[in-house]
Amino acid sequence: MTISRRRVLQHSAAAAALAVPFAGGAQPKPVKVGILHPVTGALAFSGQQCREGALLAIEDINRTGIRSLGGAKLDVLLGDAQSAPQAGAAEIEKMAEAGCSAVVGAFASAICLATTQAAAKHGLPHVVDVGVADQIVERGLKNTFRFGPGYRTCAQVAVNNLGVLNTVAGKPARSVMIIHEESLFGTGTANLLKDKLPTFGFEVAEVIKHANPTRDFNNIVLRMKSINPDIVVPANYYNEYALLVRTMQQQKVLPKAIYSVLGGAASSYRFLKEFPDAANGIIDCNHWFNPKDPRSAALRKRVEAKGLFFTYEVFMTYTAVRLLADAIERAKSTDRATITAALESSSFADHLMPYGPTRFVNGQNQGAQPLMTQVIKGDIRVIVPRDYREAEPIFPLRA
Repeated sequence: MTISRRRVLQHSAAAAALAVPFAGGAQPKPVKVGILHPVTGALAFSGQQCREGALLAIEDINRTGIRSLGGAKLDVLLGDAQSAPQAGAAEIEKMAEAGCSAVVGAFASAICLATTQAAAKHGLPHVVDVGVADQIVERGLKNTFRFGPGYRTCAQVAVNNLGVLNTVAGKPARSVMIIHEESLFGTGTANLLKDKLPTFGFEVAEVIKHANPTRDFNNIVLRMKSINPDIVVPANYYNEYALLVRTMQQQKVLPKAIYSVLGGAASSYRFLKEFPDAANGIIDCNHWFNPKDPRSAALRKRVEAKGLFFTYEVFMTYTAVRLLADAIERAKSTDRATITAALESSSFADHLMPYGPTRFVNGQNQGAQPLMTQVIKGDIRVIVPRDYREAEPIFPLRA
């Protein structure tokens, strides 16, 4: 049977048309997502840890992609806030211009305050991974969503539990000294504690603010020696926290308890490894994973296989990116307003944090809660609440 050249060309064209969806057209358009952290400057360690958590989440999500968008992958635009709010805001402008559908970041409260405001101008949904200042979610910005607890919740939980621990122990502690870094996070936390501690019978002997960064705590610890508080409450970032506690150890300042609220190093396997003696017995009210969820151990194993520490920055940002992916999945769209609406109605529960299903009210997850941990026998153990308890609390640490 003779086949004309015209029919061959017609069949070839038809075959090519059918092949398009399975070739170039088969790959759905990626979803652009901004990941923004302070990976240089004073907060570089924490920012790099956050970024690592985000990239691990992206790796997991992109195994299947966003199913409702035909398996679309998340295409990540990485930004560096340089440990400065204005730099973070400038990065948001770049991400908005590049066509990002949403942003996750930016660790520090002061930076998050700037980046969420900048994102609001573009209707860009912004998931806050760590920033604890409650002002972030109290300005009526419809684009802002914080998965973790704010410092008001953390301070209240910390003071409530300190009151219980002290009462059960026969009230051995009365005086408290608060030492905090000067930014929005440290100052806001310290002000909350200063107001709440007296309601539980504690006397706030002194509140000391320090610069960030600070490289010498000798004068502050000398002042601590003269006041001799029963409890020292630090609220600062990793470097300053570690140096403060090490200086206390060197000067043989031994309070009845070091009781951190959002301590930058207290609930940190890095601090535990580098300064085990200084870390021993420290109690902290902080972000922490669900120790009874096997996914926590699996994620920790992956992080440590990279030679990194499994810190709160890693698992908080990992979960924040998963929250965003869940919203994009339900939105079935890359449109910013549609993703914002999906975040508003989120009931995200497929996570390794000690929270119930997500419920946002004015951008704050109502189910978020901190856990209380203590360094006991060379490990960080959850002591409160009982549902997640791994060890009985030791209080006071020193008689």
